[in-house]
Amino acid sequence: MSIKKDGFYINRRKNITIAFGAMVMFLLLSCSGKDKVLGTAVTERDSLPVMDTRGVTTLISDSGIIRYRIKTDEWLVFDRKNPSYWAFEKGIYLENFDSTFQVEASIQSDTAYYYDKQKLWKLMGNVFIKNLRGEKFNTELLYWDQEKEKVYSDRFIRIEQPDRIITGRGFDSNQQMTIYKIHKPEGIFYVDEEAMAMTPDSVQTDSVKQ
Repeated sequence: MSIKKDGFYINRRKNITIAFGAMVMFLLLSCSGKDKVLGTAVTERDSLPVMDTRGVTTLISDSGIIRYRIKTDEWLVFDRKNPSYWAFEKGIYLENFDSTFQVEASIQSDTAYYYDKQKLWKLMGNVFIKNLRGEKFNTELLYWDQEKEKVYSDRFIRIEQPDRIITGRGFDSNQQMTIYKIHKPEGIFYVDEEAMAMTPDSVQTDSVKQ
């Protein structure tokens, strides 16, 4: 009787031990599954914009002074990307103001990205710029480094001045687009129909440096 009784209790203890072990394994597996779901959620959040704004017209200040006006159909802010950036994938129109709120230059492009930590604009597609003197610039890719106050590109560029059109490849300028340089000039075409087009080895004017 006692052996059977002891055997009963021993078997019961085994059953309790087995049941407890199974419960622990279940909890561990459940927790592991939850961690997996949470990890996926964080990854999805990283790829989503923290801000999605449509039909925007806004003024942006720098050091308390209004320096830019932005107009765009869509403005997305990705704060968890590395690096973080703003996306304007449906086009953008941007004006740059001086300290007296006068427009120094206006920029329009099909697509634009602004890397806020580096203060760097990447403008793509049909990029069109107009400076204070009325000169017009066209290219397919342009970078604007606000930290260095520099605008540059390694692509083909077309510059329309009042009396002529200058073309070339590779370009850098101050951010007012008033002092600029074409690295590989390709030609000067005068607006006057009686003047002949020429393709010089170098191009130099009051605005264009070599």
